[in-house]
Formats: sequence, C-alpha cells, structure tokens
Amino acid sequence: MKNERSVAPTEFSSPSGEDLEFVPVKSADRVLTLIQLLTEHGQGLTFTELQEVTGWPRSSLYGLVRTMAERNHLSFSSQTQKYRIGIRLWEAGQGFEQGVELVDLAMPHLEAAKEQLGETVQLAVLDGIENIYIAKSEASHTLRLDSFVGARLPAFATGIGKVLLAGLEEVELDHRLRDVILVAHTSTTITDIVALREVLRKIRTQGYALDNQEYTLGVCCYAVPIYGSTGTVVASVSVSIPSVRLSKGIGEEALRVLSETSRKLSSELGYSPKSK
Repeated sequence: MKNERSVAPTEFSSPSGEDLEFVPVKSADRVLTLIQLLTEHGQGLTFTELQEVTGWPRSSLYGLVRTMAERNHLSFSSQTQKYRIGIRLWEAGQGFEQGVELVDLAMPHLEAAKEQLGETVQLAVLDGIENIYIAKSEASHTLRLDSFVGARLPAFATGIGKVLLAGLEEVELDHRLRDVILVAHTSTTITDIVALREVLRKIRTQGYALDNQEYTLGVCCYAVPIYGSTGTVVASVSVSIPSVRLSKGIGEEALRVLSETSRKLSSELGYSPKSK
C-alpha cells in the first residue's frame, strides 16, 4: 500500500521496568499519517485524493476520516469537498513551545494597543486560505466584533487575513488559491481572484490592509504584518472598529498604533529590517 510505514519492532523499558515488545498499531499509524498528510496540504484534500495518496481501502479510510471529523480533528468543506486539519488539532498544537511563545510575547502588546485605541485587537496566523485567531484583547464597548480565539475566517474577506495572504510567495499564493471560489459574505467582499491579487500587491507596497465591512456588515478592520527572525510574515495584528465609530483620524491612529505594535513584537521575535 502507498504511504504505509513499515516499522521494525523494537524493545523498550516500561515505567515498571518490564521489557515490552513494540508492535505498531495500524489504526493509530494511519491516523497519524492522515494528520501529517493534511498538515503538508494546507489547502485540503478530497476523499478521492486521500485514497489515491494512501492506497488504503475506501471503507477503512472513510471510517477514519468520518471519526476524526466527528471529533473535530478534521474539518470537511461541503463546498470544496475537501478535508483539512480541524480545530481540535489546532488547539493541541497550541501546546507547542513556539506557538505559546508568540502568544505570550504578543499579549502585552495587544493589551497596550487596545488601551490606546479603545477597540478590540487581535492576532492571527494563516492556515491554507483561512486566518485563525490565536490571541485577542477585547474592548469594553457594547458594540464590538463577535469573534473568539480559535475562530477561523476566510482570509480573503478580512483585513488580518489579506495581510497574511500578501505575505506569501507568489508560487505559494498560486498554490493556495488554485480552484478556490471566493464566496461573498457582504456586498463589499472581494469575489474575483484577479481583483484579490491586485489588492494583495497593494498591501505589500503600503504595508497594511483594510477590511471595509467585507466579512461583517458594520465592522471595519485595519491590519499589519508581524515578521519573524527570517523576515517572513509569521502573523498579523488587527484592530476591529465598528463603522459608526470610524473616521479618517481614527483610521490613521489605528495604523500608527498597529505599526508600532508590529515593530515591537517583530523585534522581540528576532526580526530586523535587514532580515527581509
């Protein structure tokens, strides 16, 4: 079979000191293989593609993906018919030291930005063509963005997501946007790939993105990139402002505060302008 790993039995000492023979558990090995496979294909794979890659019996594969999807370890899109890594695996991944370090470093900066702006400030990373919110500092206003840490939103329809897409290399961007349908969430959502690419080019030049009620009516968002030590975009930080409170002056202040937040956090992550 394709993608099956042959593991030679090995010996190890159990906590009790008893010598136990290691015999691989096929179902566990297949679950881990699926996780690795879908991690490497962030845009997702259809059931047919998964079957072609693994070579496993369709009935066995179907049982695995359905079980994992039921437990939210995989997600399934009825639109694209593709399976992807689910929120439970993302949550488990938050235990990884690097992810924890990013959130820990970011939170004081998010809190400071929220205090200066009086609006909700968020941090997100990119997964496929979705942005995942990994940290948030909530404003006290009654009217604010209804989101939460762990939420996924389509990157093309949010300011924070467009910054993350703009940070990709063109080849990678081509790969992720291939066969993607841009679904309208409001009347201002970008639904044309050519138009989206033009917006992303502009974001790279100006250094920030704006979401003008493109995902949620009545909510605008300014976002800027966060850079890692190699000069690549590793995250994005944004402020969400209800349109009724937005003015030119507030927008300019939002960009000033976000840019300062990006500069400080990127520096703590080891970035310097020479890294780019």
